[in-house]
Amino acid sequence: MRKWVHLSLDTGLYGWHHEDSKTNGSSKTNKQQREQQQQWNRTPAVEAERRSSKAAEKVRPLVHAHPGMLAAPQVSIISGGRVEIPDEPLPYNLLGLRTEQFAETLLQLSVAEVADLKEGINFFRNKSTGKDYILYKHKGQLRACKNLCKHQGGLFIKDIEDLDGRFFSPPLVLVIEKDEENGLSLLELNPPNPWEADPRSPEDLAFGEVQITYLTHACMDLKLGDKRMIFDPWLTGPAFARGWWLLHEPPFDWLERLCQADLIYISHMHSDHLSYPTLKKLAERRPDIPIYVGNTERPVFWNLDQSGVQLTNINVVPFGTWQQVDKNLRFMILMDGVHPEMDTCIIVEYKGHKILNTVDCTRPNGGRLPEKVALMMSDFAGGASGFPMTFSGGKFTEDWKAQFIKTERKKLLNYKARQVKDLQPRIYCPFAGYFVESHPSDKYIKKTNIKNDPIELNNLIKKNSDVLTWTPRPGATLDLGRMLKDPTDSKAIIEPPAGTKIYKDCWDFKPYLETLTAAVGDEIFLHSSWIKEYFTWAGFKDYNLVVRMIETDDDFNPLPDGYDYLVDFLDLSFPKERPSREHPYEEVSSNTGLADAIDPEKKKGFWNHFQIKLPLTPPNWKSFLMYFNKADPSFPGSENDPVFPPSHHCDDGHLRCHEHSRLGMRNWAWRHEDARPDQQNHQDRQY
Repeated sequence: MRKWVHLSLDTGLYGWHHEDSKTNGSSKTNKQQREQQQQWNRTPAVEAERRSSKAAEKVRPLVHAHPGMLAAPQVSIISGGRVEIPDEPLPYNLLGLRTEQFAETLLQLSVAEVADLKEGINFFRNKSTGKDYILYKHKGQLRACKNLCKHQGGLFIKDIEDLDGRFFSPPLVLVIEKDEENGLSLLELNPPNPWEADPRSPEDLAFGEVQITYLTHACMDLKLGDKRMIFDPWLTGPAFARGWWLLHEPPFDWLERLCQADLIYISHMHSDHLSYPTLKKLAERRPDIPIYVGNTERPVFWNLDQSGVQLTNINVVPFGTWQQVDKNLRFMILMDGVHPEMDTCIIVEYKGHKILNTVDCTRPNGGRLPEKVALMMSDFAGGASGFPMTFSGGKFTEDWKAQFIKTERKKLLNYKARQVKDLQPRIYCPFAGYFVESHPSDKYIKKTNIKNDPIELNNLIKKNSDVLTWTPRPGATLDLGRMLKDPTDSKAIIEPPAGTKIYKDCWDFKPYLETLTAAVGDEIFLHSSWIKEYFTWAGFKDYNLVVRMIETDDDFNPLPDGYDYLVDFLDLSFPKERPSREHPYEEVSSNTGLADAIDPEKKKGFWNHFQIKLPLTPPNWKSFLMYFNKADPSFPGSENDPVFPPSHHCDDGHLRCHEHSRLGMRNWAWRHEDARPDQQNHQDRQY
């Protein structure tokens, strides 16, 4: 049987309250448990951990093993603080402590302090903690670190350590986070290197004991002793409505492999990683397969109920804690950056050998990662954003786009090569970039959106390090034990059989396009008040931004009977004309499906809301239609209070945006103005 516990506050610390079905919660047993818990909470290890927390409100709960247990249990957060303990307690860390990683704010600077930053080194002290920090400014770019000299155990002093005003390779680089008003904070994850808890020395691996098979895109099949683990199964159907399709043909037995897995890791909610078409096929045969995701702010499976996919064993685990699978195998999920908003990455460890998968993270674990792992894998291709392919007008000429794309792809290659050089894994595998814009109406994006070549990245890595690289084809298998022992072993990599199909040359568009067409033609859109209903449900307001939405055909020409309307997010109104106050202004042209065009650094509050802060339950469209079917004139947003489209269309000088659907808020590009309608000091900005 399984036992359930609840996390609750007890004498100032979080701990176990064990509900044992055999005792039926007798008062004597509960009293003994409370006494034992209080005694445990006073142990030196727990007291030290409590004292080390400077701000209790910023620290996630500490979960401690119950004194009666020889080893703390494996934990899966279910909901509302309830956790599940397996019947057999599994090995834990040395002290029996479990601390979820959290983001700690080390220093905050006001807008005025940021404006006063000078070129070169700037010294700061947090007066409340007495800790010192350095901010280095160079041509508008900022870097930050702790002011600590590792060699001397003291502080850096400018006139001794940095005579020329430059600062290279600082220790303990911190994350800089700017707010919308241009103030900034320095943040660090705590603990910064959680994988160092309960360290294990690598053991010898038998040949065939650990095998990694590439399936397609970001999907890997890992054989780890007698367990099998799958990463990010996107193996059929499109991603991002119908914007992306698989470039590689998955092995013919991909569904069997998926069904035979012991556990699945899904990194984040983007549909090239969380593929409902793939999971639907899996759920039909094995709905109870264990799936593990990180405890992100926007739940990975937030849309599971609406998807209709019946999965019954989804486990949300805390960041920065080892999850024990068996005595040899464990894994740890880490967040991207310093906020658990959406992206995650993972460390899998088998007999002390670490496999690091950073997936799509731009700054995994705040930039702190384990060095000298056995195998590292990461994305490489670029081109995930629709910017600038889906932009037009202003500076966005074809030549400008081509040069921008070339520069950005090169920057990404250099970043990945530098990351591999710094971390020095034994083996590096570029993956998670094998997608293609296959639909005929996306031929322009396919032609323009050039992706990086993994071979080019591998060559760049080899110039600067001795790291081995592996660029697999679908079905190729890496024997980790053989490769670590002898990289020249011809049996270390097993290629797919001769004649195996590598690249897809046809895709089944029809069922997915029919679904999209049905959605766009839904009865909801017969009533213009769906606009007010949707944005009211979304709940984004009190934000000085005006957006104009223009519905178009596949060539982005305005539809004669399409919707064309304004949304003023300051008061969440739908005016016929732009307001006279000064306001940022964006224009969005939308059709039923193109790749995305988002820059999250622009209008971050808007981006964050429509990506991770929308309500978890959808609008009640059934109730919405019921009112119209009853012709109830008192319904808010009814035809007595319509949302009228503006009477004008955007001129040829405006920046246009392409977006997936009427309700989609994901794939946008912008024309931006920080001005009143009558002012002409326009500034182009992407979002």
